[in-house]
Amino acid sequence: MTRISIFTTVLACATTISAQCGSGTPNAKVTGSGSAFTAVKGSTTVYTGSDYRLAIQSALDSISSGQRVSVIASGSIGANTISIGSGKIFEGCGTINVANKAGKGAIESLNTVGVQIPYLTMTGNPYFGLRFYGTKDLVLGKITMNLSGGLGIRFDRDAAANTNVKMDVINVTGAGSHAVETWNIDGLTINQVIAKNVGESGLLLQKTTNAKVGLVDGNNVGAGTGYGTLRFANNNGQNANGNYNTNVYVDKVVSRGGGRGIFCVSQSGGAVITTVDLANNGNNAILIENCYNISIKGGTVNGGGEVRLAARTEFPNNKDISITLKVDGAAVRESPCGDNTTWTLTGSPSSKNICA
Repeated sequence: MTRISIFTTVLACATTISAQCGSGTPNAKVTGSGSAFTAVKGSTTVYTGSDYRLAIQSALDSISSGQRVSVIASGSIGANTISIGSGKIFEGCGTINVANKAGKGAIESLNTVGVQIPYLTMTGNPYFGLRFYGTKDLVLGKITMNLSGGLGIRFDRDAAANTNVKMDVINVTGAGSHAVETWNIDGLTINQVIAKNVGESGLLLQKTTNAKVGLVDGNNVGAGTGYGTLRFANNNGQNANGNYNTNVYVDKVVSRGGGRGIFCVSQSGGAVITTVDLANNGNNAILIENCYNISIKGGTVNGGGEVRLAARTEFPNNKDISITLKVDGAAVRESPCGDNTTWTLTGSPSSKNICA
């Protein structure tokens, strides 16, 4: 998969100073455990005490753009926020436990350029685990969130837009809401989003253009809801000139159980999904509703909810939808008929009601 290889090369170039978490000589470091933490920059101690969050923030505040903080210690920041400024490199080598601070991220970077988070392990129940807006050249590396609620990674809706965002492997379990939710990004590259036992979406893309995604893998994502493993919504993929020329590319979607497998809604489009592997989704395996220029080029649907093309009356009908699938044990339905729909179906669907 060429797009993943390209991303990996870019990420490697961006993080060459840190082959593994805490390696080499970080410009600042946080160590300790329990109720005793120390933050040092070089040979200078910038914090010592019982406040884990303050130790981390003190280390971050002590470095300049282009410099790196490695948080070796594990601890809890409580219902508080760590803020990362432009050009700074933040490594969470220990486990950072967090709590809910309404409307805020446990870790935030807002209106910044060139921030990197090559490594992070987070536990707890945040409002948002990571929160961003107004970023340029943001790089997220290997991010692991083992949560008991909250939302994993959030790019805000009603705030400044983002450009050139890169993510490597995002692994989120236990979020009550979405694993990864984007708004207002032009230029997004993701290697993998792996979501398990997540309450809403695995990857939710909104008003995001020029996106390249390798793998979205969801297990029990969005159970009992209209969400699911991959969701396009709110004019996702609509170009600045209003057209839906293809600009969103997803290599593979895997979904097991949960809610929907793939859901495109609310005037989104401009997307190609190369292959899918969907089984036993509790809601629609695939639902495409008021979307434009969507192509699913291959793969399988095995059991679960129907493959459905639908439309609400408040938006223009589906247009330029192309679906090539092997469907076994699930229904396939197009209602109402879309404009320029192409079906190439194999397998044994439980029923088929599509337009000629």
